Amino acid sequence: MHEAMLLTQSEENYLKSIYHLSLENEKQQISTNEIADDLQTKASSVTEMIKKLSEKKLLSYQKYKGSQLTSLGNECAIKVIRKHRLWETFLVDKLGFSWDEVHEIAEQLEHIKSEKLTNKLSAFLNNPQFDPHGDPIPDANGVFPIMVPLKKLKDLEIGEQGVVHNIGSDDKDFLRYLTQHHIEMGAIIVCKDKFDFDDSMTVVVNNSTEVNLSKKVNKNIYVR
Repeated sequence: MHEAMLLTQSEENYLKSIYHLSLENEKQQISTNEIADDLQTKASSVTEMIKKLSEKKLLSYQKYKGSQLTSLGNECAIKVIRKHRLWETFLVDKLGFSWDEVHEIAEQLEHIKSEKLTNKLSAFLNNPQFDPHGDPIPDANGVFPIMVPLKKLKDLEIGEQGVVHNIGSDDKDFLRYLTQHHIEMGAIIVCKDKFDFDDSMTVVVNNSTEVNLSKKVNKNIYVR
């Protein structure tokens, strides 16, 4: 990866937002309004930041098409993501935080500039490949671990079983809800019934707890 570029916290947040939006929407060019919605800011503010990031060769912008990260912008975004996920892992594994508490704290810690600290943190944690929510952690070269094929819980057929491998939301209320129903990383979930009228489903967790899950829940749980 390139030598670290000195970026402001706001610039890093924009790069990370565009990176995540391109993955979620399976497209490279992200509109100004999509970025504004994700960062909860005004479109005019996004336009101003896009100009700054373009001048730094971190993204390219095409009118009516949107913004796309350059290879340098992509690298910078991945560095922030690496720090975020390592800090989440540290907070849960070493400091005893619950998985619903760590996102906001990691949002602050991800902007620490020292790559030496980041690499030492990774080594201290035995170079983890996944964070507490199952998200992959890139290595120091920006390479992500190979992911096993996953499917959304909502796509399980009746009688089919899956093991929780990733959570698609970092909303703390959502994570607390999952904890209350014993749904965590590695939990075994069997689809007992599905309801077409609202896309909800009844599942059995760890062969003991029966739970009714809404579409909002079962589309954000990934199993293998």
